[in-house]
Amino acid sequence: MFGQFVKDERLTKGVGLREFCRKLGIDASNWSKIERGTLAPPKDEKKLKKIANILGIHPATNKWKDFKDQANIDAGIIPKDLLSDKEVLNSLPMFFRTIRSEKPTPEELDKLIKKIRKGG
Repeated sequence: MFGQFVKDERLTKGVGLREFCRKLGIDASNWSKIERGTLAPPKDEKKLKKIANILGIHPATNKWKDFKDQANIDAGIIPKDLLSDKEVLNSLPMFFRTIRSEKPTPEELDKLIKKIRKGG
């Protein structure tokens, strides 16, 4: 997910793998594993910002949000903005059950619907 996103952006910008890795200061064979999804993306915020900078992805844009979310997902991290919202955090178990096809209780479903309608 993250690796493919970065690869697509890199290729769209016309940046080759070796050039990208040279700018990033990382071994091309290791980065290739990230792009193929066999190695987790970096978790370090400074490294992610450097990758985004090389790709021309600017903070406070939707592309930046997608970039960060995909990095977090591939690294198995729940984004900090979600962790800081107690109501969202309390709804996560219900969300996980729902996507695993386990039926939530009617009360849980009502709570989730209300949360979605409020916009987060």
